[in-house]
Amino acid sequence: MRCSQCHSDDIKVIESRDVADDQAIRRRRMCVKCGYRFTTYERVERPQLIVIKNGGRRELFDRNKLLAGLYRACEKTPVTSLQLEKLVSDIEQEIYACGDQEVNSSKIGELVMYRLPELSEVAYVRFASVYRRFKDIAGFEQELSHIRRQQTVK
Repeated sequence: MRCSQCHSDDIKVIESRDVADDQAIRRRRMCVKCGYRFTTYERVERPQLIVIKNGGRRELFDRNKLLAGLYRACEKTPVTSLQLEKLVSDIEQEIYACGDQEVNSSKIGELVMYRLPELSEVAYVRFASVYRRFKDIAGFEQELSHIRRQQTVK
């Protein structure tokens, strides 16, 4: 591994910690030469999952793409990167547990929609507005009503 700042390969691990229910290891690293600090994650490599998009197109599952969408939804909320990493890892683990090589994108979206309100209702509504493709305010209001009903059940 090389430092992205000075390109030295003299890197040391400062701290290691299991994350995402022992599915990954988070390591804080530091370049000995320039002192730059950064974080890396190590995960078990699994067989490639194929995501079937709504139009029938197929593409490889990309956890970073899911994570980026969640970061956008959680922007300016108190949700931490670690919480999002855990959420994505949990969803990824559930998809792999099904045992299928292919998964519909709608299944992934539903898994996110099920878990996201626990982290942030604002992020949930933002994600839902993109995922459900609201065409008018009525769809938005319907989703808000759904959140309120879930809150009264809890």
